[in-house]
Amino acid sequence: MKFIKAGILMAAGLVTVTVQAGELFDMAAIRDASTLDVKVLKNWYPVRGEVMTRQKLITIRVGELVPGKEYRLPVRLIVPHDRKAKGFHLTGGHQLRNMQNDFPPRGSDAELLRGGVGLVFTVVQVLPASGLPELGRMAEKRFIETLNPKHSIQYWGWPAALMRATTAAYAEKKHFEKGKVAMSGGSKNGASPSVALLQDDRLTALHASVSPIWPSPLRLCDEKAWANLRKANGQYAARLRSLGKRVDERRIFNHAFLGGTFGPVYNRDAIEAGHKWSDLKRLARLMSPEVFVALKLTELKKRGAEVLFHPGTHDFVAFDLAWGGKHYPEVPIYLRANSGHGIREPHPAAERGEQNKAAFLLHHFFGGEGLLPAPRVESRADEKKVKIKVTFPEGAQAQSGQIWWIYDRGPDGSAAYLEDLFPENQSAPMKYQKEDNSWNFTLPREAGKKHIDFFSNHRKTIRRGGRTYKTYTSSPYTRVPLN
Repeated sequence: MKFIKAGILMAAGLVTVTVQAGELFDMAAIRDASTLDVKVLKNWYPVRGEVMTRQKLITIRVGELVPGKEYRLPVRLIVPHDRKAKGFHLTGGHQLRNMQNDFPPRGSDAELLRGGVGLVFTVVQVLPASGLPELGRMAEKRFIETLNPKHSIQYWGWPAALMRATTAAYAEKKHFEKGKVAMSGGSKNGASPSVALLQDDRLTALHASVSPIWPSPLRLCDEKAWANLRKANGQYAARLRSLGKRVDERRIFNHAFLGGTFGPVYNRDAIEAGHKWSDLKRLARLMSPEVFVALKLTELKKRGAEVLFHPGTHDFVAFDLAWGGKHYPEVPIYLRANSGHGIREPHPAAERGEQNKAAFLLHHFFGGEGLLPAPRVESRADEKKVKIKVTFPEGAQAQSGQIWWIYDRGPDGSAAYLEDLFPENQSAPMKYQKEDNSWNFTLPREAGKKHIDFFSNHRKTIRRGGRTYKTYTSSPYTRVPLN
């Protein structure tokens, strides 16, 4: 059995903690409704909207992030007004101040309820925003001291909140019956459901945006990768200075997320607390199968779970597209050009009116037409050009193909990766070839360039119940050496 051993300077009075791998969560405790300590704020009552619903507001005990300190959160339960809900759509992207408000369902939420699927809301936010600032400070301090992931809000707290909300919903036996449970959200609300999906087989689907997917070397605290990152960032800063531009040293060299294992970078704080780099590497490697969906995609498919990721092309949490596209091309993704945390103006050729999440959820619960699967990409470079072929499996018919490309983009996790966008004039339609169900394009080579990155997006319009949904699937993000 492997172990997470937080090697800490005993002279500093800190505690050495040992946690067995595979025991991040006590799933029997997670599923134990008798320990929820439910407090009812609003009992079941009717709420009008596009569809009539019954709703209930409670608070539940998630557990203890630090010994003796309870972690409680609100949960809103929503079911059709005239029957039990079979399964539900679970989300944590709600604010504490809004949880008291009735929720009149609209859009895809209303469609789910019409079909007999419930909704479950909770709050997956930083602990000060959850009304628990002292617990947040204590948990962060304890995690840095011990490197015990059970004190980490991102490794343990937020995923546990989603799983305990699931337990709370199914404890309402007069209002919920067992069915599929799909989760969706972005950032921490994409990462936390990823962990929960891997741990809890009651959960069956995930639509996640701007959140981690795969265990790239930076995330695993590979020292060579981190040395290369520092070098790349130094070169980028020098380039900006040579152009007379302002250099934000903090953003370039000490970004709070770039390079982080599964969220904010805690490496420096852990080293200052007395840990060694080997401790960080050990923790990252043992957390890897607990948190990265790409590693368990085959297992998830076997149990009928579905996933779709929207990582963004310039996101500081999902900062490793080139590595992921090479090592996990089978992961279904959609890339909106020049998107991510903080990007306000996507590429002018980026899709408008994309409806992936609604189509994904409706298909998961009710069947019918699904989104396109991840295609296969091939590329071949010669002295003048790069030929690209994106091929879909037989029977998967895309209605369009659009490609984007960029020369000499900075390495994954770097400031240049984040800041240098796909140029406006480097996007074009692709040509369809019926014989092998492929989309094709020839990219020009530019003299002196070291590599070229590209991806393509492909539309499928899904029709359901008199409505149409525009969906898009991307090819694996690909980097082609040109030297």
